[in-house]
Amino acid sequence: MSVKPKKTNIFSTPYLTRMAILVAVASILFMIEIPVVAFYKLDLSNLPVLLGAFSMGTVPGLIILALKSVIGLLHSSSAGVGELADFLMGAAFVIPAAVIYHRNKTRKTALIGMAVGTVCMVIAGVLANKYIMLPFYMGAYHMDMDGILKFANVGGVDSEWKLLLLITGPFNLLKGVVLSIVTGLIYKPLSPLLHAKIK
Repeated sequence: MSVKPKKTNIFSTPYLTRMAILVAVASILFMIEIPVVAFYKLDLSNLPVLLGAFSMGTVPGLIILALKSVIGLLHSSSAGVGELADFLMGAAFVIPAAVIYHRNKTRKTALIGMAVGTVCMVIAGVLANKYIMLPFYMGAYHMDMDGILKFANVGGVDSEWKLLLLITGPFNLLKGVVLSIVTGLIYKPLSPLLHAKIK
């Protein structure tokens, strides 16, 4: 007779403690931004999210992501719209990465998962900017698309789709690649802490 594997209680004290630590780190990283191009800034706040999703599962990873976004509302400059877009793009990255990795926990599946997650984040980033972020900023600052393009100030980018496909898409591709590389470098050294025995 086969024995069913014991289900993990993600709301146990050890899991909650680990998630709380990762939420705190993610929230700090959320405030550290590196200007890249136009008005896009790179942050590594989804690194702890991905570490949590890899070590504890997709649902804990999404909880960490959601709490990071909620805490981000405390210093939001976009009335929560930026945090919403960040959550959607983060989820698009983390969900496929974690699901693929947990099917067969190897370095290869982790890399495949992060690659698929990066592609999904690029698509989500383009859609989130087109339908959430750009309309918000045009309304908040009373600008039309020409005003947004002038503010972005990138040579050759003279239409919304050029902004999305030549700037937004590549920026999120860069973000996904950076997150994947850093995760690949630190996940194994941190593994003993991330996988501490949970009773």
